[in-house]
Amino acid sequence: MLSKSQISFIKSLHQKKYRKAHGLFIIEGIKSIVEFIPSAYQIHSIYFLAQYQSLLPKLPSNIKLFEVNNAELEKISTLQAPQGILALVHIPETAAFDKSTLQNNFSLVLDGIQDPGNLGTIIRTADWFGFKNVICSLNTVEVYNPKTVQATMGSLCRVNVSYQELPVWLKDIKLPVFGAMLNGNSLYETKWGTEGLVILGNEGQGVSDEVKILINNPVTIPRVGEADSLNVAVSAAIFCADISRNLQK
Repeated sequence: MLSKSQISFIKSLHQKKYRKAHGLFIIEGIKSIVEFIPSAYQIHSIYFLAQYQSLLPKLPSNIKLFEVNNAELEKISTLQAPQGILALVHIPETAAFDKSTLQNNFSLVLDGIQDPGNLGTIIRTADWFGFKNVICSLNTVEVYNPKTVQATMGSLCRVNVSYQELPVWLKDIKLPVFGAMLNGNSLYETKWGTEGLVILGNEGQGVSDEVKILINNPVTIPRVGEADSLNVAVSAAIFCADISRNLQK
């Protein structure tokens, strides 16, 4: 049985200010939890229905385990349909970004992404195509938002997500800067080379003016039909796929 204070504490982590105050965030689902266990992230505690304990691998002794019932899980879960198991994970301390990891690689740069599901899907897409870094503007949605974490499906533990003041940060980067634009060169005719940054903008406004002027390779996904725009996570997938294809030639 969980105490009222335990339930209240976990529920507080549904909100950004308490995640920041306590340095913890929530992950849910056996697949994601199993992927986080051997990662660089440190798991604080796991809350599970009885039938899920056997699905867990051998755990470090410092992880606290709590068996809960359905009613308790429904109270602490961020999901309408809880997945039977939930974990609290320590938010890692923010370290200085190692710019050398950008060299000989492609990285995604997100300017003002607001939808947590979009951010999570982009991180999952980056993981699929082997992009190790996702750099976010300071006004991009928080990566530890439960909806973002859920949408990554465990990929968060393999992709380095960093928040930077993009107009300042980009000026110090000596790499090709590609940007998803409506009036750029065709994606299919773009010479990607072997390294660079790919900037994707806000769902409604696109790339901000302050960042736009730092793009030296504007790129457009050619439109064939009548839709006026593409979802930013879909655009990210198309860019990643084309870059990956060219790198494998």
